Amino acid sequence: MTIGTVLVTGGASGLGAAVAEAVAAEGGRPVVLDRHAAAADVEQETVDLADRQATESAVAAVAARTGGLDAVVTCAGTDACGRLEDVPAEGWERVVAVNLLGTVAVVRAALPHLLQRRGRVVTVGSTLGLRAVSDATAYCASKFGVVGFTRALAAETQGRIGVTMLVPGGMHTAFFDGRDDQYKPPPDAKLNQPSDVAQAVLFALRQPPGCEVRELVVTPAVEGSWP
Repeated sequence: MTIGTVLVTGGASGLGAAVAEAVAAEGGRPVVLDRHAAAADVEQETVDLADRQATESAVAAVAARTGGLDAVVTCAGTDACGRLEDVPAEGWERVVAVNLLGTVAVVRAALPHLLQRRGRVVTVGSTLGLRAVSDATAYCASKFGVVGFTRALAAETQGRIGVTMLVPGGMHTAFFDGRDDQYKPPPDAKLNQPSDVAQAVLFALRQPPGCEVRELVVTPAVEGSWP
């Protein structure tokens, strides 16, 4: 099945970059939305997903340039670790703005194009969208929101587009860079490679119309936050 044009948020690094590479390898056309420049030679619109209007404009620009969209994969994510009283309000709110509201903004803007082609949405949740831990109120709130949004979107659009939620565990990415040591995985942590997790995204994108993979949980075998 042809994958077509796939909009990938957070595609400059980590899981997003791996998804963009996997889509290209399958003969699809990945287009990245990210505020950082992608290292790979890939089409990109530079945008901060915390800015709703700029995000909507970026999605519209991509759709106009490519002639439409076949899928959206929302890999962009950020975090602000620490106890609620210690995390500045601006940092806390940015996590929700990028992880949840940015996801919603991209999907909302892309929806008319996806409906035309009976396309697909793959949102990226987290095991911490199903299980809460200390010092992660912003991240858990945002990812619990992604879980609720995705499940409601699937119910709302059933039979018109495909909706899948990917629930990944820990991966070897720059996501943990810049954190205090107490919030970093230990050196011997068994984390998944983003390229392997990206194959789960391809699996969802390859499904024929009418066949839905609603949720995919992909974690390291020794993931501490699952189940």
